[in-house]
Amino acid sequence: MNVGIMGMGIYIPDNYITSDEIAEKTGIPEWVIREKFGVTKKPIPGQKDTTSYMGIQAAKEAIEDAGINPEEIDIVIWNGAQHKDYPCWLASLKVADEIGAKNAWGFDMEAMCGSMMAGMETAKSLLLGNKKYKTALLVSGYRNGDLIDYNVPETSFMFDLGAGGAAMVLKKDYNKNVILGTAFKGDGDFSEDCVVPVGGTKNWPMKPEDTDKMHFVIDDVDSFKQKLGERTMPNFYSVIREALAESDKTDKDIDYLAILHFKKSSHDAVVKEFNLNEDQTTYLQNYGHIGQNDQILSLKIALEEGRLHDGDNVVMVGAGIGFVWAAAHVHWGEYKG
Repeated sequence: MNVGIMGMGIYIPDNYITSDEIAEKTGIPEWVIREKFGVTKKPIPGQKDTTSYMGIQAAKEAIEDAGINPEEIDIVIWNGAQHKDYPCWLASLKVADEIGAKNAWGFDMEAMCGSMMAGMETAKSLLLGNKKYKTALLVSGYRNGDLIDYNVPETSFMFDLGAGGAAMVLKKDYNKNVILGTAFKGDGDFSEDCVVPVGGTKNWPMKPEDTDKMHFVIDDVDSFKQKLGERTMPNFYSVIREALAESDKTDKDIDYLAILHFKKSSHDAVVKEFNLNEDQTTYLQNYGHIGQNDQILSLKIALEEGRLHDGDNVVMVGAGIGFVWAAAHVHWGEYKG
């Protein structure tokens, strides 16, 4: 038994903000935004682009790509952002209703920007562990850029946050694009280092003046940077290697790396670590970081550009504030086990 990717979908808003405009908002030189932050432009939400709307549009594309009737879907898993249309709200069931998945139940989960891989692991376990389930839909919308204040330099590493949606149809015994391995690492030492300080139960009820505090802040910047410097890249490398090892593969077997967007120097360090060339990955400088959607976006671009082939070993990798690191290894194309 196996679980494979049957269809993928992406939604990108029509509105963009450019490196020039980000520079104007932040006071950071444009060349730094473009060359170091790695953002030429990035999508931002329009009036209709609620978190669920973007996921729904991506889900419709994924269902069309899979060539299935939405009534075939057994489970809808929202693995998009917690910053949704409403607090304490199930986006999964909104998605199921909007796409016509009448026979599906759903739930919401998140591992921040590692959620796509966590969703793949969760859906795979459900499909393989329950005889009734054959088809699952992962769906994500993301607009955490709403929670970034360009006047807070301590969170400048998140000035690349964009907006969009992604979705994936997973099928039991599909025998194509098979998920072979996943790996995760978590470090709760980061759990309260970078947070939105209002809107949650720790500082409730909200006061009128709290609306000006609805953005990420970091209290101890030096400690945060030190921990990131010491731990983040080793953990990136570790989850990639662990995901490959599940099917007895190594670094040398990577054909394509679908990686989240982060600063150019970090991207280049990962590429160098695994001896990849520029055709074996995609740097998302025209999108920025769209959270857990980056890996699907990367795969879609690679397919459109003819850089993803049957038989390729694909590794999807990301990380999320909190801190979690996540990777998944997929055999692309026909799989004979």
